[in-house]
Amino acid sequence: MSSSPSKSFAPPDGGWGWMVVFGVALTNIFNQSLISIFGLLFGEHLQSLGQTTVGAALVMNLNSVALNFSGLIIGPLLKRYSPRTVCAVGSLFTSSGLILSSFTTELWQVCITYGILVGIGLGLINPSTFIAVNSYFTSRRGQAIGLAMAGTGVGQMIMPHVVRALLDNYSFKGTILIMGGLALNGIVGASFFQPVNQHLRLEKDKSGEDKLLLKNVHSDGSQCSDDEDIVYTVKPTVIELIKPKTLAGRISDAMDLKLLKDLTFINISIGIALTYTATVNFSMIFPYFLQETAGLSNNDVALCMSVLAGTDLASRLTLPTLTDKFKISCRTLFLSGGFLLLIIRTILAETLHRTNLICMSALYGYFRAAIVVNQNLTISEYVAQERLAGALGLNMITKGIFVITIGQILGWIRDYYQSYPVCLYAQNVLAGIVIITWSTELMFKRYNTSLPIVTQRPVNI
Repeated sequence: MSSSPSKSFAPPDGGWGWMVVFGVALTNIFNQSLISIFGLLFGEHLQSLGQTTVGAALVMNLNSVALNFSGLIIGPLLKRYSPRTVCAVGSLFTSSGLILSSFTTELWQVCITYGILVGIGLGLINPSTFIAVNSYFTSRRGQAIGLAMAGTGVGQMIMPHVVRALLDNYSFKGTILIMGGLALNGIVGASFFQPVNQHLRLEKDKSGEDKLLLKNVHSDGSQCSDDEDIVYTVKPTVIELIKPKTLAGRISDAMDLKLLKDLTFINISIGIALTYTATVNFSMIFPYFLQETAGLSNNDVALCMSVLAGTDLASRLTLPTLTDKFKISCRTLFLSGGFLLLIIRTILAETLHRTNLICMSALYGYFRAAIVVNQNLTISEYVAQERLAGALGLNMITKGIFVITIGQILGWIRDYYQSYPVCLYAQNVLAGIVIITWSTELMFKRYNTSLPIVTQRPVNI
């Protein structure tokens, strides 16, 4: 048997991975953009049902709860099934929810079809598409995720025009049926999610470190020579008698609840959830702030929103490339983006000049993308690949809890003080908490050399 060096295989960091990125972008255009067009799509229908903004808020809150609390099942699902399967099922949920919405005649029916079914669908799509891309890339992961998520930005820019044209020609029922059909493009996108082990690239293990994925071995575990056919096998080395686990133990393993013992993971998850809550609340009140506080016309409000969406898309296409090039950690970029958004919200609260508002909208959109793109990347940077699905699920649950609790408090603050600027400052309080807690942890680890700043993630498929 030849004594040639052992061979190992790593993700392609490109190659078919770019087709996976395309599939994710296609899925996002017709699915993840649905939240931004809810008001336009359902506005007249809800009015015909005798509902006001309270009814619309109820549907959207249920959608957010269903989306985030699908984290309870996403970890076990992604461990048992492939990201392609989970994404396809999620697209079926969103499509079915939209199609069934065409038959609704009561608010509670819309709550079920759009609020719950579409919410669950989006909750399945988000982590499955992230893991699909994440498994294909190493050094260019940020760039790939940015391009994939740019699909959401494209959808947010073009879908309002598509919906308006459809409503003018086919009314609500015809439009929602067409949108349900378009959502099935998520299945087309998911078809590109080929298993990464079909596209692994060959690497030589020069360092001897435990970073390798697979070796070329015979069925008995002995090493293949260079000119022999490659056979991938798994050879058990230790056979243990394992005590059957209790139901609680199986649930803990399925959801990776042991991560809750990791204080760094808890700090990361809470920080992401607080930032997510602040950005969701900002997106909700920003048009009203521009109209009622700044006194802008409808055209100027639309201009500010379009500028914000445009710079958000531009950031998703450009910022990850720059950060990959200069090797900036995802957590550092997330933290920097949160700090810059805090400054921008402060300026917005203190200015009413049209030009300043347009400029701040542009800056907010650009740096918001740093937050959006790096949410899951920050988690994947810290958590090992085999535990990533569970970690994403736990973070989704945390975000859901914070949105329906702290998010409601932010709304109460706005109503109590009758002031949108005060609400912007309340959002900054959340951002300030994240900046303080994360900076404190990172500084502590920097000056305590026994603790790494970032746990290096083993490359596992």
